[in-house]
Amino acid sequence: MFTSKILTAALGLACAAILGAQTDPGPRQPQGGQAPPPAGQAIRGLNAADMQAFQNGKTTFSEVETVTTGLGPRFNMDTCAGCHAYPTTGGASPLVNPQIAVAVKNGAKNQVPPFVQSTGPVRVVRFKQTPNGQPDGGVHDLFVITDRADAPAACNIAQPDFSNTNNLSLRIPTPLFGLGLIESITDTALKNNLAANAARKQALGIQGSFNTSANDGTITRYGWKAQNKSLMMFSGEAYNVEMGVTNEIFPQEREENPACATNSLPEDHMNLTTGKAADIQMFSMFMRMLAPPQPSPANQSVNNGRALFDSIGCTMCHTPSLQSGNSSFDGLSNQAVNMYSDLATHHMGQALNDGVTQGQANGQDWRTAPLWGLGDRLFLLHDGRTKDLAQAILLHDSQGSEAHQATLNYQGLSVSQKQDLLNFLRSL
Repeated sequence: MFTSKILTAALGLACAAILGAQTDPGPRQPQGGQAPPPAGQAIRGLNAADMQAFQNGKTTFSEVETVTTGLGPRFNMDTCAGCHAYPTTGGASPLVNPQIAVAVKNGAKNQVPPFVQSTGPVRVVRFKQTPNGQPDGGVHDLFVITDRADAPAACNIAQPDFSNTNNLSLRIPTPLFGLGLIESITDTALKNNLAANAARKQALGIQGSFNTSANDGTITRYGWKAQNKSLMMFSGEAYNVEMGVTNEIFPQEREENPACATNSLPEDHMNLTTGKAADIQMFSMFMRMLAPPQPSPANQSVNNGRALFDSIGCTMCHTPSLQSGNSSFDGLSNQAVNMYSDLATHHMGQALNDGVTQGQANGQDWRTAPLWGLGDRLFLLHDGRTKDLAQAILLHDSQGSEAHQATLNYQGLSVSQKQDLLNFLRSL
């Protein structure tokens, strides 16, 4: 798998050279003393109680777990803020990967897999198939608590075997900014948007569909394949899968070896005596109240790039703006949601096929990644395989991709036009 990825990347870079060089501006830097509003703040218009919940949630989000408080027995990281760190708490992978340090923290002797690098993105790994060849798709945590000073002495479980690289599917963290607004968009608004511009989408080869809840049929919208329904579900699953902390949504340990799973369950729960909310409730409130990213001030190049982004067809999936519906939280009702996404899943071709099915989304299907905050992202695509925005665009085009024609349109732009488009994207 990795050989094919390297070949694909090399071919993409070769295409870029043939078509004319352009430079990814990279993560944005303040220019002329005018920086966008800092990320990580609360949305505007919150009442006092909601603002307090946001602050408390941020504190809880940043707490470091130990085995005593629920870490493990298998885990990828020991704090939410470790994975969602750049450019500030609630973002995506930081400059230095904290998984390197956590692998040996507190006396642990975990081996760091080769696909996790100190200067690379935080990564989690799924297995495409089980040992008997059946579909898997589940997260297989990188690390174990064995030998940690705070772990039971009798705990002696081993890390998974990651040597079969063809069976691995890698993912990186998604940024959390603006998720409350995304939660507040009605299903009707999403369906109407997907049905809009039908003739233009057909000409471009764009279709798209929604991943939905198997129980009530409503649209799911969080995660790389839009596999999670709500912020509470998102929080509960991540707490158990990424950190090994059981909770009221996921109350069973994933590793039930009695020598390691010694805490009473669920480890995270609401305290009915004190009324203290569960951690996953606090995570949800923090994410719900995080303000959306704000773009940098536009110049002529950015304005040109914005027009080109539409003219070549990218806005047919990356919808510039939708509207939130009614919300019980101040500041979320009837607001513009300028996320550049339709929240639908689209076939993205063999180059981006990860061999994992989640809900109605198969290996080639990915949720249209929201582009707001793209100017602050260090690693691109679902697995963080590139830092170069031009390369990420080229990788949208492979056999079976709905983005084929839009990518060809991008390749047909002049060098200066491509630069304008990249400048626009990095301004978001």
